Amino acid sequence: MHFAGTLEIKAPRDRVWAFVTDPNEVGSCGPGVESLEVVDATRFRARAKVGVGFISARFVVDLEMAEQVPPDHAVIRARGQAPGSAVDATASMTLADGPDGATLMDWVADVTIAGTIASVGARLIEGTANKMIGQTFDCMRAKLEEPASLPAGG
Repeated sequence: MHFAGTLEIKAPRDRVWAFVTDPNEVGSCGPGVESLEVVDATRFRARAKVGVGFISARFVVDLEMAEQVPPDHAVIRARGQAPGSAVDATASMTLADGPDGATLMDWVADVTIAGTIASVGARLIEGTANKMIGQTFDCMRAKLEEPASLPAGG
């Protein structure tokens, strides 16, 4: 499956870069992430519970920052296993300065799922993946964007 999009985050690019390349920060925004272990500077392991339709599985996922060009571009590769299922993914993002000090993130992800979870049907998987991507980006925005100032007397 192929996913892509552009996200505007109302925060400076260096701050967005620091967040998205910190496994603990970005991991805290991953839906279903139960634990995260930093293996070394470019590799980490996550445990996550993922549900698709009536099937739920706990994945152990090995992730690697395969490429980094600070503060512009990064590629991450992931390979995960759950009982009876497997996932392989490659994702890349490119950051650029946006309007009014914001950051634009162009992102692409290619995901292959096999086994029990894949058998429930691509439409359910795609819908679930899109929902999880949306939750991740909503969390990132909430953590990175400055809180709106309150009106006087508010």
